[in-house]
Amino acid sequence: MKRQLIFFFLAVFTTLFTEVAVYAQADLQPVAIVRLTRSEPITVRQLKTEAEKALWPVLSQRLNRSPTAAELAREVQNFSMDDRRQLLEVTINERLALQAAERDRITVTDNELNQQIAPLREQMSQAIGRPPTEEEFALAVKAETGQDVPAFRESLRRRLIIQKYMMAQKGDILNNVKQPTEAEVLNIYNLSKASMVRPETVRFSMIQVAYGPDAASKNRAKELIDRLNREIGTNASRFDEAVMRGQAPNSGYMAGDGGYLPRNLMAQQRAGQDFVDVAFSLKQGEVSRVIEGPSAFQIIKITETYSQKALELDDIFQLGTRITVRDYIGNGMLQERQQVILAQASQELVTELRAGRTFQVFQNNLNW
Repeated sequence: MKRQLIFFFLAVFTTLFTEVAVYAQADLQPVAIVRLTRSEPITVRQLKTEAEKALWPVLSQRLNRSPTAAELAREVQNFSMDDRRQLLEVTINERLALQAAERDRITVTDNELNQQIAPLREQMSQAIGRPPTEEEFALAVKAETGQDVPAFRESLRRRLIIQKYMMAQKGDILNNVKQPTEAEVLNIYNLSKASMVRPETVRFSMIQVAYGPDAASKNRAKELIDRLNREIGTNASRFDEAVMRGQAPNSGYMAGDGGYLPRNLMAQQRAGQDFVDVAFSLKQGEVSRVIEGPSAFQIIKITETYSQKALELDDIFQLGTRITVRDYIGNGMLQERQQVILAQASQELVTELRAGRTFQVFQNNLNW
């Protein structure tokens, strides 16, 4: 009997290992080979990874949280054949462009890469009121893209190389975009000025104590926010002192400028009705009570207030910037024209790179 059990378990494990090996081998099968300057396979696993990168922001928004590996894998598995073909076409185009850039010795330095990442760090600094730590930045990148920082940097590097190559090949087309005239800007303004209304808006400073899904974490956060609330009361100066302390790495809470909050449905959906109601019940300089959000407790102080306003051409369109309505309309028109030119240049470049036998597709391997 014992011998029979041993053979049974051996058979089970052999079957399991065989299935894993077959699955791994299938993932290593090429769905295409790019050969502009050298032979480079695009494997099933690599294409699935591209699908996961594309799906991450969509799935995060749908779930209102970071998707798990199993959820991503399930979504990729459910990709339609048309989606798989389209993703493969995009991936082939990227590999062709990267090989061409490599051939032409087009590179992106670490310094250029850091310059592109710097604005992301600055945005995060403004959101939390201090420069983020490396761990905080890594967590933010992971939450936004699903990638760790090295993978994110590599994705960004590849995109910048392709942009450089595009400019080297099609710069004469891309740089020949007609600026919108004053008459064209005025015409768009007149057509849309009924919707050019800035809603009632406040700017606020915030103290925030985050908590996890378990009761113990929430209780600890509640104890801390209650202690801060007792220290501050309604005193604006004490609130500012607590904000300064919150910018220390080990303060236990986050604090800083919360930015601008318009009084509209989108803001209410993002911040919560209670948060919006409290914010717009306060006058400039006033400190709020404790507000309970879905994942954090907050105390806010209103720093600026703006009434609803129908905007004229020279009014500031985006608070906190110098962008006027005229700038906003003109920039939008210019970007639309640039997108048309970019699509034209991209199509020309893709046609040139695909000329001849520069790649081969293995259709059957898309049936994962």
